[in-house]
Amino acid sequence: MRGPWVVKRALSEPLLLLAALGSVLLATTTLVALTMYASSIAEVGVRRTMETASLRQVAATVSAPVTADTFPRLDQAVRARLGHAYGGAPATVTTSFRSDSYVLPGQERRKRPGLLRFGAYDDLDRHAKLVSGSWPRPSGAGEVVEAAVSLPAASAAGWEAGQEFATEGRLDREPVTVRVVGVFQLSDPFGDRWAGEHLLARGVEVGEFATYGPLMVPRETFLARFATNVNATWTAVPDLRALTPEELRPFAARVAALRAELKGNGCASCTADSRLPDMLSQLGTASLVARSTMLIPVLQLVLLAAYALMLTARLLADHRRMEVALLRSRGAGTLRLAALAGGEALLVAIPCALVAPFLGPPLLSLVNSLPWIEASGVRLEPAVDLGAFLVSIGVALASAVLLTLPALAGARRTYVEEQSARGRSGGRGLVERAGADLALLAVAALAIWQLRHYGSPVTATASGELGIDPLIVSGPALALLTGGMLGLRLVPRVSRLAERITSRRPSLAPALGAWQVSRRPLKYAGPALLLTMAVAIGIVSMATAATWRASQEDQARHQAGADLRISGPPDGPELGAFGRGTALAALPGVTAISPAFRGQVDFGGDDAVLVGLDAAELGSLLHLRSDLSARSVEELSRALRPAGTAGGALELPGSPAALTVRARADTGTSLRLMISDGLGVWRDLSLGTLRAGDNRIDVDLSALAGRSGRITYPVSLRGVVADPPESGTANVTVTGVTAGGRQALPSPLTLRAEGADPVAAAFTRSRASGPLPVVVTAALAASLDLSQGQVTRISMDRRPVEVEVAGIVERMPTTAADQQAVLTDWATLQEHGLATGQLPRPATEWWLAARGGDTGPALAALARQPAWDVTTVDRNELASRLRDDPLAGGLQGALILGFLAALVFAVLGFLVNATVAARERVAEFTILRALGVSSRQVFGLLAVEQAFVIGLSLAAGTALAVVVGVLVVPHIVLTGQASAVTPDVVLAIPWAATAALPAGLAAVLFAVVAGLARRLRGQELIGIGELQ
Repeated sequence: MRGPWVVKRALSEPLLLLAALGSVLLATTTLVALTMYASSIAEVGVRRTMETASLRQVAATVSAPVTADTFPRLDQAVRARLGHAYGGAPATVTTSFRSDSYVLPGQERRKRPGLLRFGAYDDLDRHAKLVSGSWPRPSGAGEVVEAAVSLPAASAAGWEAGQEFATEGRLDREPVTVRVVGVFQLSDPFGDRWAGEHLLARGVEVGEFATYGPLMVPRETFLARFATNVNATWTAVPDLRALTPEELRPFAARVAALRAELKGNGCASCTADSRLPDMLSQLGTASLVARSTMLIPVLQLVLLAAYALMLTARLLADHRRMEVALLRSRGAGTLRLAALAGGEALLVAIPCALVAPFLGPPLLSLVNSLPWIEASGVRLEPAVDLGAFLVSIGVALASAVLLTLPALAGARRTYVEEQSARGRSGGRGLVERAGADLALLAVAALAIWQLRHYGSPVTATASGELGIDPLIVSGPALALLTGGMLGLRLVPRVSRLAERITSRRPSLAPALGAWQVSRRPLKYAGPALLLTMAVAIGIVSMATAATWRASQEDQARHQAGADLRISGPPDGPELGAFGRGTALAALPGVTAISPAFRGQVDFGGDDAVLVGLDAAELGSLLHLRSDLSARSVEELSRALRPAGTAGGALELPGSPAALTVRARADTGTSLRLMISDGLGVWRDLSLGTLRAGDNRIDVDLSALAGRSGRITYPVSLRGVVADPPESGTANVTVTGVTAGGRQALPSPLTLRAEGADPVAAAFTRSRASGPLPVVVTAALAASLDLSQGQVTRISMDRRPVEVEVAGIVERMPTTAADQQAVLTDWATLQEHGLATGQLPRPATEWWLAARGGDTGPALAALARQPAWDVTTVDRNELASRLRDDPLAGGLQGALILGFLAALVFAVLGFLVNATVAARERVAEFTILRALGVSSRQVFGLLAVEQAFVIGLSLAAGTALAVVVGVLVVPHIVLTGQASAVTPDVVLAIPWAATAALPAGLAAVLFAVVAGLARRLRGQELIGIGELQ
């Protein structure tokens, strides 16, 4: 054979050369792919966040008072500073104006007239469509002002296209003649674009005055006719899709400095506001945390690859130690031997360094094609760049060093020393004797403690900046290595126990196999550690992925609270207080519904979120994870609304559209009637101020449904509330309530109003006579020293209320982790409010359950009713959005790559080790055959030895994975904003897959052993001397 001696020497051991080549190629390709993946996923995550961020999050608004003379200068200054802040990123800047108040025509002499405003908005025609008429044209001084109005404003004020009227300024009395030339409808009236334009979106604002409009005019008209030191607003929306993770913090800093920049550049009166700096800073932290978290499987794989390479290198060095000793005795120095070993290592490493960058993208494409990755919608397109080659070269050179080190370790032994060392093997390895595994255990324990303490691998550096803590990020890998090394201490002990057991049995193969392992335990320690770490990494990867997926579902269920949660104005022109619930209950697929109140209350001196729900529907609606409460949802439902506590409701007969109330008063006082519909929605109706004597009040119930709503019957009378007179006492008697011509009140109801507080009376006995059952969060219970079942008197909204603690939950659905919350029954809450004369709490939300959890039909129906003015929180949409977040879900791809690479390393390492061990013992097996041992018994001997390694490794690896999973996994599953998850992460180990992994791996490894046995059986027996 010709060629350099290094090549000839390498080719003399083709099996080990191929093993080394496979290990180095696998290590370089996988690590290059993981590096490309981590970089790409961070960029994709940032881009996805920018693409899906709401306009309210990314927009910047600048406001300043302007006149027709000052506007051009201020406009130029604002646009220049916005361009500087965005650093060349494209942005759309829209200017809007709002005039002072003008009086509605015909109401000039009223003390509180209706008002209107004029406005201008750049490119309004791009965000709205005409319903009738045309868009206004600019008009000069003295001309009739052409204006367009929104459909809600036209409906509320009675305007229509072609109408002309005169108005005057509320302040300067300047007359203006206006012609309405068009009526338009905003394309998305409740979208983020109009979040600060309530009048434009709704058409009317009711406060101290009712204000209509705005009447939209061209910018030129507004500046010429209405810019009398009025407010102008510039709204800038940048296109941030090209922003990279490295640019996030500098960009945020420039936008945050926008206000100071404006004041220092000719706009002292400007105010600027943007949520973008906070969002970008948070996104920068999230990107850093995402990349640091993905380093965890990278470092695990680095350790596994390094050990697999060292194991292969050790086999090669052991196989050549006699050759090296002979070369040493013939004068070869250490440098010469190092050059030989290094040359062989480079022959393997250099091709891998060149090929690995081109294998990385196809490997990532394969991972992306997996169903649970493909379903996320994340599409990576990594390109081979300089960074990929640098990583590949670095990994390949490190692999070459690892392949060289074992050869150098034995280069100083002479031939005689090698001969005398052959066959010797102590019971304890150098690592165990030195206690290095215990030292590593201490380091790993410290790293995991810090991970659990800080919550992520990112901590503040000495300079105050955020950075990746190398100790924390390496903690899980060190834990796996340390656990595997501690497991090696079991090898000699378990082998001696196996030897004692098998020596008492008549079978030859088990006894010989156990004796062989007991005699040379360290020979089996190497593959055992490799298998242990590989199995542990595989199971930890599966557990992390399963935990992440379960956590996304838990977060969605917790944030939504129910399958579908709908919020909106409790009472509106389209759907009134009694019409909204009926319309929502009729949505397709809805199986349960409850009105809900959500509001901030003072509870015992602590701020808390109060949630009122129909307790009877809790079991169908409320998504509460079982570990968050000692009582089940059904038990909480019964505790909040015990059996036999029917509410105080007096049902009106039939389906009346109106009712008549008759009342007698001895002095003038105001009276309110409390009623509810069939869905439990309460509404108070002002009956006006009663005059002394008999009074008759007619009430239109149908108006409570709204224009397109319907009432759910029966309607029930709940009670009346009388306000005390300014002085003295008022006695009021409700003598009758008539609905549909039928008397509903069985007997008169009398109230005596005096003092300062309203006086209430219920038509029937209510639940308000007992304590108010509540479920509170654990933090609130601890703050107020409350316990389950306790009845105590507490202040709620500064009113003393007797409450009974029906349950305590760790986290309340729909609330943040730092929010204290109280849950109570909707009807009981209303009745307690009635008892103290309070107005009924409105249904600020509606909670819905959908058949099979499918909210799609209901959402589609809601989309066809924009006039209902609702906002939805959909559990399925939340879960999908959480799963699709690349920054939160990027860890899955890294885990899959690490998992697959770990399995390949395990099989490859075991195959090489078993093959070399069997080849080295051909002589031993030949002697056994010559002594009459059958080939089946030889196979049994080999199977017992390898079964010891396989069984011990799989058991130790599984146990190690469970321990590391419990300690680590819940702390590396974070939200896409790099914050702790609510509710807390619960480890989810997929036990079926966990059992299948060792079983499948064992089947593959035993197949390897069977193949080796067949190969040995087919070999021709030759003389011992010839073999040696």
